[in-house]
Amino acid sequence: MPRSINDSHLIVSANPMSPFAESYRVLRTNIQFSSIDTQFKVLMVASAQAGEGKTTVISNLAVAYAQEGKRVLLIDMDLRKPSLHEFFSQTNYKGLTNLLTGQFTTQDVVIQTQIPNLSVITAGPTPPHPAEMLSSQKMSQLIEELRQDYDMILIDTPPLLAVTDGLLASVLCDGVILVVQAAVVKKALVLKAKERLEHVQARIVGTVLNQLNRDDNFNIGYYGM
Repeated sequence: MPRSINDSHLIVSANPMSPFAESYRVLRTNIQFSSIDTQFKVLMVASAQAGEGKTTVISNLAVAYAQEGKRVLLIDMDLRKPSLHEFFSQTNYKGLTNLLTGQFTTQDVVIQTQIPNLSVITAGPTPPHPAEMLSSQKMSQLIEELRQDYDMILIDTPPLLAVTDGLLASVLCDGVILVVQAAVVKKALVLKAKERLEHVQARIVGTVLNQLNRDDNFNIGYYGM
């Protein structure tokens, strides 16, 4: 049986009528309008630094897509400091790393959450060489296989400026959403993260301005880059 979710993080599920939940639905809609010519089926949510709220953003965005009736899969590709399992109150003893090493099948590691239409693959045990695992042919093949089973695949990764893992994951995706913590992260770091994504020819769909002042009327904003 699925475990209970962490309502403190998943505002779209816990309080769907709140302005915060509506902000995620607006983000979902903006992404859909951005994909008129190119279908965004595999999206990565990234940030320049740790603590900018990308895991919160991607989890709530996944719920917003699931509430629309889409079959959604969340994948934790932060193989160094995974946290997605905590958002959905799951264990992390098996997951993506076990799948890539052949210890388990896809059916073994996909977790159906209590939210209809939303499944999760946790990171699994930390491997000795995360970057090599993410850049492997098996990883690429897995994403292609999962494309056939889900309407949306959302990928969580480590901060872009900390390790290369996020850049390696970005080449597997149709687009990247860059999360920026308002009034905290320096502009130079955001631009550096943007440059690194462009260097590997990742398509930046837009940015999410996260954790704005409570005096503002919304908690996330969506802007093209």
